[in-house]
Amino acid sequence: MSKNMDRRGFLKALPFIPKATVEEIKSPSTDEKKDIIRPPYTLPDTDFSVCSQCDGKCVLACEEKILYRLQDGSPHIVFSTTGCTFCKKCAGSCEYDVLSLENPEKVHAFFSIEKNACLAWNGTMCFSCKEPCLDNAIVFHGLFNPEINLNQCSGCGFCLNSCPVGAIKVYPLEIENDEKNIS
Repeated sequence: MSKNMDRRGFLKALPFIPKATVEEIKSPSTDEKKDIIRPPYTLPDTDFSVCSQCDGKCVLACEEKILYRLQDGSPHIVFSTTGCTFCKKCAGSCEYDVLSLENPEKVHAFFSIEKNACLAWNGTMCFSCKEPCLDNAIVFHGLFNPEINLNQCSGCGFCLNSCPVGAIKVYPLEIENDEKNIS
């Protein structure tokens, strides 16, 4: 094992992260479209309409099996069992440049900790979310009171499944701007 293991190598070496299965899901209704988490290597104004012409190579290339296709063919992320290692394979397989290595290596999502559900916020010493965060985006104020530094968060999603009580929630960035009113 090399001394300079990269993020992907580290995350793949973790034995406790199970693989998800790939399946195609139905297109959400108009109201549900606001809950779609788009993959990294996109821009906020990316046009996903050309995905209908594709056979889903990005979904098949995803090492963590967190990419799924909507009925319109466009990809989205489901953090049901694991997170994104930013392996670049989804973007490398995209024939239509919807996913492009020229775009940021960041999932366009907003992560928040529900204080009333969080063990640490309620006096129990718990660092379950901080340990898998390679971005050091989860900051504890003392032994308790974790917060997510959104400027450092890449949106990998590994904190979601590490929380034993499900206190971490993920929302598309549009919900952050439109409904959460968080700057």
